[in-house]
Amino acid sequence: MHRSPTLPARSSTRPDIVQLAHATIGRHRIRYGVRRGSAAHPPLLFFNGLGANIELAQPFVDALRAPTIVIFDVPGVGGSSPARVPYRPRHIAGIAGLLLDRLGFGVVDVLGVSWGGAIAQQFAFSHAKRTRKLVLAATAPGVTMIPGRPSVLAKMLTPRRYVDAVHAYDVAGDIYGGVFRTDRAAITRTLRHIRFSSRSGYYLQLAAACGWTSLPWLWMLRQPTLILAGADDPIVPAINARIMRRLMPDARLAIVDDGHLFLVTKARESARLVGEFLH
Repeated sequence: MHRSPTLPARSSTRPDIVQLAHATIGRHRIRYGVRRGSAAHPPLLFFNGLGANIELAQPFVDALRAPTIVIFDVPGVGGSSPARVPYRPRHIAGIAGLLLDRLGFGVVDVLGVSWGGAIAQQFAFSHAKRTRKLVLAATAPGVTMIPGRPSVLAKMLTPRRYVDAVHAYDVAGDIYGGVFRTDRAAITRTLRHIRFSSRSGYYLQLAAACGWTSLPWLWMLRQPTLILAGADDPIVPAINARIMRRLMPDARLAIVDDGHLFLVTKARESARLVGEFLH
C-alpha cells in the first residue's frame, strides 16, 4: 500500500503532462517532475541520461500510460542548481530516495537509461527493499563495459552537441546510431526538448561515472529486471546487455531495432515492452 503522495499542483488543462516543481534535497535545489498515473501500479522512478533534462524523456513518458512517473534533473542539469562538489552514483541514488520520501512514495519500479542506468543499478543495490522491478535501457555495468568506438566516445567528452545545433546534426548519427543516421526530422524532434544548463554539470556527470562499476555486486540484484538494448548503439554496444543478462539472477533481454535513444525514437515500442514487463 502506498502512502498518499504530496504531488505538484495538477494542470487544469492537461492532467496527463509532467507537473514540474522544485525541492531542496540536502544541499541541492532539485527540479523534478511527476506524471500522474494509475494508483493500481507502483510509481516508476526514471533516471535520465548524460546531460539529459526532464523534457527529453517526454515521448516515452507520453507513451507509457499506466504508472505515475517520477523524474528529476540531476544537479547542474536542466533546471536543478549546480553541484558545489563532485558526487558519485550513490549520492544521486540518495537524492532520489529523499525525493520519493518527500512525495510520499514507498516501493517503486526503477528505470534508468544510459548514464542513468548506472544510477538505477546503484539505487536498486542501495535501496533493494524499495525497488520492486528494474528496467535498464542502453546501459552497461560502468567502466567494465565493452566500449563503443573511441571516435564515438571522444564526441561524448564534450557537451557541444547540446549547445551547437549544427554540430548536433553533424554528429547525431555517429553518436546515437539508429534512425538518426538517416532521418534529420528525428534529430529535430529530439533537439527541441533540450534545455542545456551548464558545462560544469555535464562534466560532473562524466566524473561521477569514472571508476564506477556494478560488476562486483550485479549478481546481488535480485529484482526482476528487463534489459533493453539498441541493435545499432554506437555508445553502448548490445554485447553489454547480453553480459548483464547472464550475470543477473532474474533478467530478461529485449533488443530494439534502433540506436542509443530508442526510448525516444521508438517510444511506443519501448513503452509496450516496459509496460508488459512491469504490469
